[in-house]
Amino acid sequence: MTARTSLTVVLAAGEGTRMRSSLPKVLHPVAGQPLLSHVLNAAASGEGSQLAVVVGPDHEAVAAEARRARPDAQTFVQRERLGTAHAVLAAREAIARGADDLLVAFGDTPLISAETFARMRAPLRDGAALAVLGFHAADPTGYGRLVVENGKLVAIREQADASAEERKITLCNAGVMAFDGKKALAIIEKIGNANAKGEYYLTDAVGIVRELGLEAVVIETSEDEVRGINTKAQLAEAEAVMQARLRNQALEAGVTLIAPETVYLAADTKFGKDVTIEPFVVIGPGVSIDDGAVIHSFSHITQATIGKKVELGPYARLRPGTSLGDGVKIGNFVETKGSRLEAGVKVNHLSYVGDAHVGANSNLGAGTITCNYDGFLKHKTLIGEGAFIGTNTSLVAPVTIGKGAYIGSGSVITKDVPDDAMALERSEQSIREGGAARYRTAKLKEKAAKGK
Repeated sequence: MTARTSLTVVLAAGEGTRMRSSLPKVLHPVAGQPLLSHVLNAAASGEGSQLAVVVGPDHEAVAAEARRARPDAQTFVQRERLGTAHAVLAAREAIARGADDLLVAFGDTPLISAETFARMRAPLRDGAALAVLGFHAADPTGYGRLVVENGKLVAIREQADASAEERKITLCNAGVMAFDGKKALAIIEKIGNANAKGEYYLTDAVGIVRELGLEAVVIETSEDEVRGINTKAQLAEAEAVMQARLRNQALEAGVTLIAPETVYLAADTKFGKDVTIEPFVVIGPGVSIDDGAVIHSFSHITQATIGKKVELGPYARLRPGTSLGDGVKIGNFVETKGSRLEAGVKVNHLSYVGDAHVGANSNLGAGTITCNYDGFLKHKTLIGEGAFIGTNTSLVAPVTIGKGAYIGSGSVITKDVPDDAMALERSEQSIREGGAARYRTAKLKEKAAKGK
């Protein structure tokens, strides 16, 4: 049997004035991703699947996010806001291609799942012309009620128009619909605007389907999954639901969360085996954590790759572009940005490593700073394998510290240091001589050990 084709139309043209923000509503984040991106990622993809996003005029940022999240998405502009049916018809060109299934969703429902979209399509395969997503509301006040008779949907009754008996119904309209794609355009074009606001409402499609002698059905889901976001309070509620979902997924995958309710994850966080996350850790977008890593309390990580058996924190901050090799140790009050630390590197306390490449098994002492910004440009610091950087050292980029080099405590390094060389750029002669003596002694012991 040939697989059915589909078109998903996502409505994202709303201004979101109740958000009290200059940022378009659908670009507000939940779990590190815009609301719109969550919906687009849940929509069908691959062969036979099309995606259309309806945006408002002058909302290029929304269109750009749609293309970023789903490069296969087409965008259409709703020039006037005349209701949901009018918004769907902004994508008339895509609908007219006649996909087998047409799904209509909203860009502000980030908790909807791919499984629910798939369930919406099932009745269409069996001959229904329309499937409407519904949920049982704890408090149905204000929602459109789904009136069902003998298992079939006969009407969507808005609160203001509902009778006393109909207002007792708790099965409510979630707004998401799936149409037989071959009949969808004819159905939606029949929707009129004979109402107080003079707008074209997609909910009127139920009555039209019934008038045409076709079948409409209800697919039920949880209230949480269809939460729409109109205010910052609702945004916070959706974040809480999403975080609970992500934490449960992590726990089921074998991640140890010491205090799950205190850990914040991103929707795209990737975990290896036997990862441990201590309390009060925040993980932003673009993070992968490999097998056996331990993330100690109060650490903050964004756009970073963490290798096997890494130990991070407490109070560590990994900024975008950080890559930690296997066995790296990053201690308390250490910040990294745009840096690659190879296997076995230790940066245990009070350091900043920015725009740097640190070779394997190097040690950066407390207070080590890569001075990567000169006030105009960023510069790179290269530290060779096995180098030792003493405490309170400033490495003024661009600078290269050679393999096995030794930098004495309190140094300010402005010139490249060759392999196995010693650099002690400080003013106190006694400290310099003391450091040099310790270095020479260590090197003699190392050579003696190799000679045995």
